[in-house]
Amino acid sequence: MSHLENIPFEEEQEDIKFCVTNYWMKRAESFYEQRQHELASNKAARWLETFERATEGMENLNVLDVGSGAGFFEVLLGKMGHLVTGIDLTPEMVDKANRFIAQEHLPVDQVGAMVMDAENLRFEDESFDVIISRNLTWTLPHPVEAYQEWHRVLKPGGLLLNFDAEYAKGEHEANRPENLAHKCIPEEMKQECHEIYHMLTISTMNRPHWDKVVLKEVGFSQVDVDEEFYRKIFEEHDEFYIPDHMFMIRAVK
Repeated sequence: MSHLENIPFEEEQEDIKFCVTNYWMKRAESFYEQRQHELASNKAARWLETFERATEGMENLNVLDVGSGAGFFEVLLGKMGHLVTGIDLTPEMVDKANRFIAQEHLPVDQVGAMVMDAENLRFEDESFDVIISRNLTWTLPHPVEAYQEWHRVLKPGGLLLNFDAEYAKGEHEANRPENLAHKCIPEEMKQECHEIYHMLTISTMNRPHWDKVVLKEVGFSQVDVDEEFYRKIFEEHDEFYIPDHMFMIRAVK
């Protein structure tokens, strides 16, 4: 990846992961409540339709949810009969995910979450049919290494579905619409999140174009980007609304 050598991800501060984990630890309870609301909302059907359309022709899937948070995809996809493993670096989020899974009476041999670093996966090569991730990549100090790991643990023909946005750039847009998903977050936590944006080199990248280039170099055979994806999920200005334009990346190994 010669033309990526000058991107200084390896120089990121060592304490970034601690800062990110500490931030999400404090948001775990409210995030858990919001994900339960999301499962009961019309958003759940839209997310499921997105997944089913992207995985058309694939059956009996073994899914890895990277950055699982409070377990939304574990419950949503587990209810459809898929095997789903969630990983998250924040123990409090993993606890909430497993509580959510148990609350929905999903079998522990089918669905579960564990603490793990998205950049250093403890899985064998070619373990999963699908990797799904939402709002994680922007938090990673070493996203190139993460994409390499995700490629490694996918089976040949496996699929990566990554949903993310340029949140740092959105923070600086003039006349930015209100972020309703963050409406109840204290100002000091909003500032903490803002500071995290500025710690991360990925916040300076032109995404998702940058992601597409990296994924091709990592070895994915096909990479498609939908920069208008946010319109499919966030139609209403409700409690889930985030003004940043979420994009979808679909990459095939």
